[in-house]
Amino acid sequence: MTDSPPRPSEETVEAAILAVASQPGAARTVTPEDVARSVATGPDWQSLLPSVRRGALRLAQAGRLVLYRKGKPVDPSDLRGVYRVGLPSEGEG
Repeated sequence: MTDSPPRPSEETVEAAILAVASQPGAARTVTPEDVARSVATGPDWQSLLPSVRRGALRLAQAGRLVLYRKGKPVDPSDLRGVYRVGLPSEGEG
């Protein structure tokens, strides 16, 4: 039986979201997959996607992140389906 790698904390996931979104040269928005891959310690990055979603929702509710669907900002309480994350612009948040 193989031990699975330890799960990252909520704080680690939130820090990774902000770090990936603020990387120089990064696109205006990034995918949850980009964040999950940056946090994963093994090949099972997909299992981190629910944690990334929860972290993105918390950050968006705090005004530190903007969630996008089909290229437009969405209310965190109404997030459904595929989404991207980005940092608020100077006038947002």
